[in-house]
Amino acid sequence: MAPVAEPAAAGAVDIAVVQFAPHTDTVANLTALREEVRAAAELGAKVVIAPEYSMFATTRLDKRVVEIAEPLTGPFVNGIRGIAAEFGVHLVAGVVEAPGGDLPSDRIYNTLVAAAPNAGFAAIYRKAHLYDAFGFLESDFVLPGPLQEPQTFTVDGVVFGMQTCFDLRFPEGIRRVAGAGAHVLVLPAQWIPGPGKVDQWTTLLRARAIENTMYVAAADHAAPRGAGTSMIIAPTGAVLAELGDQPGIATARVDLEHLAQVRTTNPSLALRRYSVRGE
Repeated sequence: MAPVAEPAAAGAVDIAVVQFAPHTDTVANLTALREEVRAAAELGAKVVIAPEYSMFATTRLDKRVVEIAEPLTGPFVNGIRGIAAEFGVHLVAGVVEAPGGDLPSDRIYNTLVAAAPNAGFAAIYRKAHLYDAFGFLESDFVLPGPLQEPQTFTVDGVVFGMQTCFDLRFPEGIRRVAGAGAHVLVLPAQWIPGPGKVDQWTTLLRARAIENTMYVAAADHAAPRGAGTSMIIAPTGAVLAELGDQPGIATARVDLEHLAQVRTTNPSLALRRYSVRGE
């Protein structure tokens, strides 16, 4: 195990992306996630990002995802909140949410929960852009999240904004997150493997970092249900930490002083002449 990082200075936060291989046993997935968070916390991380569909994962969605869905008061989300409190971290993980109310009962929300160290909800984001591409139809079983203000949370002065997987291909949504003041884009994913997919993943992640001058922390599934290559990227586009396709943890430090230097040298956000609708 790598040595614990030196304590972060003011305006700096140590973060981790955890790459594991959740499958269809939600209890086993929660147990595995707890172990990943324990290890990340021992490395000094104060914010831990787990993949999309950490609760339940298959290569292709089917009716099982509807049957397994829970409200945000259910045992899996309660477990996430408990893990965040146990290890004193902010934990972001993807869950299968039962919409409830008058919404269709045959579909779910693909939801990110950010749990705080006090076991409360720091932020909740429901995936807006569904994966109806590359021969998949996520919309057969998933409702698109409502279009709303960017969902952010703050840790030691560092602002984190959330998007999910296929959202990465829509720069306007992530620009809205940057416009809302986020210093870090948190991007849990289940990036399905395929020809050219890893190259697209890494190119898009670095592009989102460069064009928004923000850190990007992307957590993917390990093989075989994900392409892996979870990574943390600096606002210059430099890769700070990266994994292969097997389970693991990548860590890095978000430093607001460095971010300010980058944004002074390249003030592209301040120089914009167009705004994104809803920004």
